[in-house]
Amino acid sequence: MKNLCNRTGLQAGAGLLLLGTSLMSMTVAAAQSVIITVTKGFGVTLYATDLGDARQIAVGDDGTLFVGSHKSGSITALVDSNNDGRVDRRYLVAKDLDYPEALAFHDGNLYAAVNDRIVVFNNIEQRLRRPVRPVEVYDRLPSQAKKSVRGMKFGPDGRLYVAIGAPCNVCEPISPFGSIIAIDLQRGEARQIATGIRQVVGMDWSPQNNKLWFADSSREWMGDNIPPDEINRVDELGSNFGFPYIHGKDIEEPAYEMPKNLKVVAPVFELPAHVAPRDILFYRGQQFPEEYHNQLLVAENGSWNRSSKVGYQVVMLKMAGDKVEERTTLLSFLDGEFPMARPYGLAMAPDGSVYISDDLKGNIYRLYYKGNNAEDSQD
Repeated sequence: MKNLCNRTGLQAGAGLLLLGTSLMSMTVAAAQSVIITVTKGFGVTLYATDLGDARQIAVGDDGTLFVGSHKSGSITALVDSNNDGRVDRRYLVAKDLDYPEALAFHDGNLYAAVNDRIVVFNNIEQRLRRPVRPVEVYDRLPSQAKKSVRGMKFGPDGRLYVAIGAPCNVCEPISPFGSIIAIDLQRGEARQIATGIRQVVGMDWSPQNNKLWFADSSREWMGDNIPPDEINRVDELGSNFGFPYIHGKDIEEPAYEMPKNLKVVAPVFELPAHVAPRDILFYRGQQFPEEYHNQLLVAENGSWNRSSKVGYQVVMLKMAGDKVEERTTLLSFLDGEFPMARPYGLAMAPDGSVYISDDLKGNIYRLYYKGNNAEDSQD
């Protein structure tokens, strides 16, 4: 796939600018601008601003976009009531929560992982003006007193899948840290799906065969170029993916010796070191061209401790069955050595465009396709 890109300016602030993507530069007169590079044929709008460290996002049945902020402890609902691709109304669903960064929406209800429990806001899209108090539905998560990255999404089987990262750079985590579990909320039962993970946020199921895929960020401080970050697939329940004993396909951990009888599943695909993959999304919409259908999108949050910056972009992994053939950039927020945004969450909009959260400046971007022959425009 050709990766023809151009650099465009996007105004940050109260207004929203619709930007073209032909192979030419354009300058936007604004007090503050965001410089991005976007693949030819695509456009970007600044969908919403001022959302704290906007992390995981979820879309409701009626198209409401829910955004969780780790630092502020808030959940915000964004509504595009006239379907023009821009936020018309915003509502504060909850505030002063303990780390509500992991969100999931299912059957009209919004779920949030809050410290050591999972709560639900029932029938939330009908109650945005006066949100109800959340109801606890699960209380056996490890406390966030030991900080660990989390991800959460409902699977095709109706279970709530929760990734519970290791609370360290490198260590032998005590379960359920370092694992993915699936919770039957009706029975309150949890089963272990995968172990040997470090930092997992993004999970999604292949549209082809319903296999679970996830992205994992490898340990820090082994150098600029190792170890690679990982894209993994669960073929057998309970599989171990190697942390902390082995990173990527074959990089051994010097601090810990791998148990002799431990069977480790190698990653399906190795990403460059320190790109820090967060959310992933199989594109199931129809707005993008056919070559993007059922392909895997990855939000790369970026390299905070590398001598030169990598990541800070959304990439597409071109799939061939259960294999990844190619990695190409859809849009990049890296201007030289200066990141303009740190992509975190990905979610499908009702019209087939893709929402992208930014935990650097608290923005939500909307990536859409407008055609290879479209001229630059701004609304």
